[in-house]
Amino acid sequence: MNRFFKLKENGTTVRTEIMAGLTTFMAMAYILSVNPSTLTAFGRIDMGWYSVFLATALAAGIFTIAMGLFINFPVALAPGMGLNAYFASVVLSSATTEHEFTWQMGLTAVFISGIIFILLTVTRVRQMLLTAIPDNLKHAITVGIGMFITIIGLKNSGLMTIGVEAGSDIAANKFTDVLSFETVIHMGSLENTNVQLVIIGLLLISILMVLQVRGAILFGILGTTVVAILMGAVDFSSLNNPQTPWVPDFTQLNFWEFDWEGIMHTGIVSAIATFTFVELFDTFGTLVGTAERAGIMKDKEDGKRRVGNAMFVDAVAVAGGAMLGTSTTTAYVESAAGVAEGGRTGLTAVTTGVCFLLALFLAPVVALIPGSATAAALIVVGVLMAQSIREIDFQDMVYAIPAFLTFVIMPFTYNIANGISFGIVTYVILACVANLAGKKKYDIHWMMWVLAVLIVLRYVLIGSQG
Repeated sequence: MNRFFKLKENGTTVRTEIMAGLTTFMAMAYILSVNPSTLTAFGRIDMGWYSVFLATALAAGIFTIAMGLFINFPVALAPGMGLNAYFASVVLSSATTEHEFTWQMGLTAVFISGIIFILLTVTRVRQMLLTAIPDNLKHAITVGIGMFITIIGLKNSGLMTIGVEAGSDIAANKFTDVLSFETVIHMGSLENTNVQLVIIGLLLISILMVLQVRGAILFGILGTTVVAILMGAVDFSSLNNPQTPWVPDFTQLNFWEFDWEGIMHTGIVSAIATFTFVELFDTFGTLVGTAERAGIMKDKEDGKRRVGNAMFVDAVAVAGGAMLGTSTTTAYVESAAGVAEGGRTGLTAVTTGVCFLLALFLAPVVALIPGSATAAALIVVGVLMAQSIREIDFQDMVYAIPAFLTFVIMPFTYNIANGISFGIVTYVILACVANLAGKKKYDIHWMMWVLAVLIVLRYVLIGSQG
């Protein structure tokens, strides 16, 4: 095992890697319940809650193990948050229109986007991003993902809430523009049990980290779960819930449920373009951010090679996940939780993947872990990833402004791709202006020009919301 995963070479041990893999799983386990609820829109889309649960666990397990075994990379994959919400919103919004966009069409669009990714990876177009994007922006991406992870934790736990005092009715399931004074971010009520638990989790994990306890995040999650049980905040009814059977029933899997006849549907081109664009930058940001945190990018050539190979597994996972019956399967930002625990090799990913496959048999037990426990872990991981801000040159505005926009827009638009997009476009514009003014020579890779044009076209032709 030491020879296969190169543990000693990466300065790690079997125990550390397994602990890191368990931590990553604990930080990601929420997707097992969240994804089925999201894709079925809480029962309004007839994909079947349990069918999506099976697809989620299988996709996460199979492709995360593949990432570990074939690439030796400490990154886990699972159906992505954000893209699953987009998937559901497209299906729901078309239900009452003349051209209905079914969930089968949605899976077809995801599958096609996966094929596109495989082609882009094989031709090494995706790998060019590693050379094209300036180091300052790469560090900003890492910081932005840390903030994005933090805001996920704050939102999921209820520690952060949104207060709306709109002058008119706000329609459900739609993006609504309100005035600046109508929407304010608030702290959640301290009387809320979930808020109390996330604060307890934050303190517990932080104290363990200050004391330099190995596995601090994992033990913090488990400790918070114990506290939740003592507070009576854990619902044990899931142990006998027919929706979460102990023995998996694979006959309910939505395998190869594609709608090739509807491929010319007017909305499918837009859907494919959106899935492709968002996944392109989401994966790039997650892989680079995690690789930086794990020290993989210290050797730039080897780091680029490994990230490039990881992109291929990710591309296959997109198409494979669609075959199993779920929305885009992608590299997960929560992988940073395992990296923070010392995960450096593919053994971390293999451990996480095995846990997801075991979850097929232990769904009722996994359902017991309160969301507040994992939310606390995500917030702490955000602190660790924010350390990369030291590497950004804030004295040079050509780098500082794009970097700032990158890590601010990510969390506040709740979209990794938006942050990277703004960073790329503003860097190209500012670097070009500085070069023309003769102030200083900034390198603008030709790929950056291509990306800037594609980004602008994406927002003009497809839109910005979502």
